[in-house]
Formats: sequence, structure tokens, C-alpha cells
Amino acid sequence: MSKTALIVGTGSGISASFARLLAREGYKLALTARNTDKLSALASETGAATISCDATKIEEVNAVFDELDCSFGEIGVVLYNPSQRVPGTIVDLPPADVAQAINISAFGGFLVAQEAAKRMIKQGHGNILFTGASASVKGYARSTAFAMGKFALRGLAQSLARELAPQNIHVAHFVIDGGVRNPEKGRQESASDPVDKYLDPDAIAETYLSIVNQPRSAWTWEVELRPWVENF
Repeated sequence: MSKTALIVGTGSGISASFARLLAREGYKLALTARNTDKLSALASETGAATISCDATKIEEVNAVFDELDCSFGEIGVVLYNPSQRVPGTIVDLPPADVAQAINISAFGGFLVAQEAAKRMIKQGHGNILFTGASASVKGYARSTAFAMGKFALRGLAQSLARELAPQNIHVAHFVIDGGVRNPEKGRQESASDPVDKYLDPDAIAETYLSIVNQPRSAWTWEVELRPWVENF
């Protein structure tokens, strides 16, 4: 398999941990975000290229893959990580904000997966990964837009897993059922909290890589990850 990877929607949590792990494993990396300034430290640490991209824009997604055709040749791993929350009651949600949230959580995943699949089918291998959430499988009150987007992303992953597995392309969806530790965003255990109250992003990254490395005789299409304190 080609040891090249694209992470779309890179931030300071799961995607950053996955980038660091892939770099240690010898992968050549490209990281995208709408604002690439925030990626400078991570790019320096991992040797990754950074590309500005709004994953809901067809032309911007196409441009990322066109650039990687030149710099990568083949793409071994693509992770789609973006999502957007618009909390609120059904009567108060601005429709335009809901549409944008669904575009970010799901439609962007389709655009990225489509371009990845075109290339992976030709090269005969590849991995397409999607970061999901509790909302991928259960809707919560005041979280309509997030649930709609994550349910749609899960449906995309499930359909693609069936469609692309016979062509040696591994598609996997990860249900992140719980808060992810991220000190930059204030998500870190205090002295009064249980140990490992939050999911460790480095541990999540290890699971992502284990799925990438699975023998195709026993592929997994979905993994659910939660801290031990999380209710089922």
C-alpha cells in the first residue's frame, strides 16, 4: 500500500494525533483546513504539506486531489474529519445554518470520498476513513443538525464499504461516543474527575491505524470507541 495520507479537516484533536502517528510510521502527509495558519506547528512536526480547502466546495476539493496527483502519485489513506454543530430547538434553528452544517458533516465527505475513490479504483487499493460521533447512531435533543449530518455520513460510509470493498478499497467509519481530551479546548480531566474521563486522541489514532493495517480477509467497516465512564 502507498504510504501517503490526506487528512481533511485537520484540527488539534483526533486528526492531529493521527497525523503524528502516520508520520512516525513513515507516511508522507497532506493536511487540509479552511485556515492553514493553525497547522503550521503540526506541519513542521510531521513534515506534512498543508493545503487550504473548504471541503464543501467542489472546486476546492478537486484542486486538493489534483495537487496530490503531482506530489503523491498514489494516495494510500484519506481521512474525512470535519463536522459542524448548530445547537438549538427545532423552532429556533436558522435553516441556512443547518444546511451549512449538513454540508460540512456529510456532503463534504461525499466530495472527498468521490475524488479518493476515482484514484483508488485505478491504483487498485486504498483506505477511506470517516470520523463519526455518538450522533451518527442516536439523535439528541437540540442537536438536530449535527445528527442529520452524522447520520448521513454514516450512510455514506456504509454504502461505500459495500461498493468499494470488492475493488480492494477499505472504507471504515468511527463512532466517537464521548468527549475527546483536548486541553486547547478545555477538555481535560480535573483532580475531581475519574481517570480517563475523556477519550485519548492518541489511543483513537492507534485504532484508526490498526484498521488501515487490517488484512482484507477480516476488514471492519465500523468501530465504536468510548471511554469507560460513558453510558451505553
